This record gives sequence, structure tokens and C-alpha cells, in this order.
Amino acid sequence: MSEQVDAVVIGMGVAGEAVGGRLAEAGLAVVGIEANLVGGECPYWGCVPSKMMIRAANLLAETGRVDGVAGHATADPSWDPVARRVRDEATADWDDTAAVDRFTGQGGRFVRARARLDGPGRVITEYGTFQASRAVVLATGHRPAIPPVDGLADTPYWTNRHAIEATELPASLLVLGGGAIGVELAQVYQRFGVNVTVVEAADRLVPVEEPEASALASSALNADGIRIHTGAAASRVAHDGDRFHLSLDDGTHLTGERLLVATGRRADLTGLGVDTVGLDPSARAVTVNGHLRAAPGLWAVGDVTGHGAFTHVATYQAGIAARDILGEPGAPADYRALPRVTFTDPEIGSVGLTEAQARDTGTAVTTGTAQIPSTARGWIHKAGNDGFIKLVADTDRGVLLGATSAGPAGGEVLGMLTLAVHTQVPLDTLRHMIYAYPTFHRGIEDALRDLGV
Repeated sequence: MSEQVDAVVIGMGVAGEAVGGRLAEAGLAVVGIEANLVGGECPYWGCVPSKMMIRAANLLAETGRVDGVAGHATADPSWDPVARRVRDEATADWDDTAAVDRFTGQGGRFVRARARLDGPGRVITEYGTFQASRAVVLATGHRPAIPPVDGLADTPYWTNRHAIEATELPASLLVLGGGAIGVELAQVYQRFGVNVTVVEAADRLVPVEEPEASALASSALNADGIRIHTGAAASRVAHDGDRFHLSLDDGTHLTGERLLVATGRRADLTGLGVDTVGLDPSARAVTVNGHLRAAPGLWAVGDVTGHGAFTHVATYQAGIAARDILGEPGAPADYRALPRVTFTDPEIGSVGLTEAQARDTGTAVTTGTAQIPSTARGWIHKAGNDGFIKLVADTDRGVLLGATSAGPAGGEVLGMLTLAVHTQVPLDTLRHMIYAYPTFHRGIEDALRDLGV
């Protein structure tokens, strides 16, 4: 016997909570289903607590700069009391009561269960079956992608969740993966007094970013005392009961008390019954159109769509899907100006295409760069002012295709550049704006001059 409802949302992370709440507020009978915590990765292990830990670690670094310590300060293993308080507040509560109350307060009905599709509009849980007349929304997120390294599966390795939940600091930490999550947590733990080593199989850290950003990240981590191995992949992992032993394919052998695996994340469609609606359960993501439709009566939002594992993408897609389900007008998804920030110190923000990506399209490309220490605000900032602004422009059309903003406020300066890429503001218009003085974003004006077109 199936219960008839208007819509079912499978997965109540950021995307599912947003779309489900919007549909419920519009008056639909909505059932939100989640086996774990409502809110998903972001509020409990991802964006929020990790950035609070970063804030705590940055407080320690700033203290060192005030004291005149060269480079980036390293904390005593006992931690600074203020930094410890900030960090502890980040992981104080893994209770989703408030999130559940928020959803039900919008008019939704919450079911804590696992769910799978059983044909169009039909969702099965251990507590009953639901038949949705309007929509089923897949919002099941993703999970850490664990590489098939010999011996790794038999060891007590950490994922980002373990690193966030830890209540005691290890003496040493090996980080497998030099992407955003890897370098952020590596810097945090080093500044908390842990001896950290980062291993990245690509030839540079944060390899999806501009080479200049990779160089900046390497310089910052080196200044903190972090050891970095790039261009070397893990070939074997062992654990002797006390320490990890990590072998690299270049012959290097590393040891550490803990091993953090941060080699990316991926969606897992197995067990969701997507084959019953004509989708491939072995696919890396659910393919959707511009309005997030995956099949008749089925929408997918968030990380499961493969359009970027970011909270801002999840909420953006949730709004588009909700409008489409409700029959409201609205533009389809546009990812040309998708922003991302790696919250290291300095921050690395980027939007749109890198120089290499732009050139690969066959477009005539020009770049312009400004160094943050050479800007007025960078000169005033002094200690910790490393960074740059890089613009990637379409020479023929006279608009920005992409940009990188790295520095003490890299993610904040990125806002203006994201707008410029998204709306294709002419370079001449950007050149004739008034830039507040003295600000970090004034460096954009310097980079525009360096473009020379």
C-alpha cells in the first residue's frame, strides 16, 4: 500500500533541505527522507566546522606575526586557549533537531530512513512506500573517494570527518591528497602543533587552480613547516598498530601517527534504485538538464549531479529545481561563472576558466596579473600579504573568461570578479569604474592595466 504525496526528497543535505522546504512552503505535501543528519556534510563536517578550525589556526598564525616570528607561526601542541575555544565550538554539536524542526515548520514531513526508487514516482523505505504525483528529488550528496592503494582499506585511516571530530592532536599527520580539503586541513593541523606531510600525485598542489595559485599554496605550506611531496602517488599503506607507513611510487617511505585520505569525493548511485527509472547506477553522477531534470518526474540536485561539490552550487540548483517543479518561470542553470575558494592562508579564490582551459577552447586569450604586496592595501597589510590577482580575458570579445583572487581576502575579492564573468562586463567598463582606496580589490584595476587590451 503506497501513501500518496505530492513530492518526495531523498537526501536532506543542503540541497534536499532547500528544495524540500521551498516545495512545502508552496503548499505541496512533501516528504523528506534522510538516514543520517539533516543538513548533510556542510554544517557538521564540511564548510562550517572546517572554516571555524581554519579561523582558530589563523589566529595562532597572526599571533606569531605580531610577535615578529618569520613566516607562518606554529602553535604549541597545547594550543592557544582562544584558538581551542573557536575550534571546539565548531564541533560541539552533531544534533540535527533544529534542522528537522526547520523543515517541518515549513510544512514538510520528515522520515529518518534509507530510501530507494522503485519505478517512476515510487519511493520505498523500511517504514513504508510513497508515491509522488509531482516530483521525486534525488539529493543524496557524495562521499569520500578512497583510492585503491594496496593495504589502505585494512588500516584505520582518517577521512575529513575524522579530522574534524578528533578531540586529541596526533604528533604527526600524513595527508594523502593536495586538493582543497587536503591543504586546508594540513595547514590547520600544522598550526595546531602537528608535524604534517602532504602527498599529491599531480605535479603541484591544488592542481585544478592556476599554476601561480599552486606555487602560492606550496610557499605558504612550506613556510608553516609542512613537508610536501608532489608528482608521487601512494603505492602501499601499512599500519603497525601505532603508526602508518606510506610508500610512494618514487621510492619514498613516510611514517606518521595518523593518515588523512583527502583524494576527492564522488557520488554513489548504487542502492538507490536509479536503474528502475532508466538511469545507470554505475555512473559517477546523475545527468540532468538545465532545470535539473534527470527523468520524467525525477529531479536531482547538489553533489550527486557532478556540477561541483559546493554548498553554493547545491542551493543554486535547489532553487532552479523547485521553480521547475512548481511550474514557475526561471533561467536554466549556468555554470560559466562557478566560484570556488580554497580557505588556506592566503585564501585562493577562482571563477570561470583558468588560462589553460581558456586556451584549450581555441579562444584568443590575454592575461593580466597584479601582486597583492604591490597594491596599496597589500603594502599596508605587511605580514601575511602574499597573493595575486590574475585575469583571463577573451581578447576578441573584450570580456573576462575567468579570474583568480589569492590573498588575505581572496574569497571576498572574488565576488566582484564572479559578477564580471557571469554578466560578461566589458573590460572597458571595468577599467572606468571607481575602486575604493585602499582595498585589496583595487588590485583588479592593476591587473586590468596589465592585460594590455
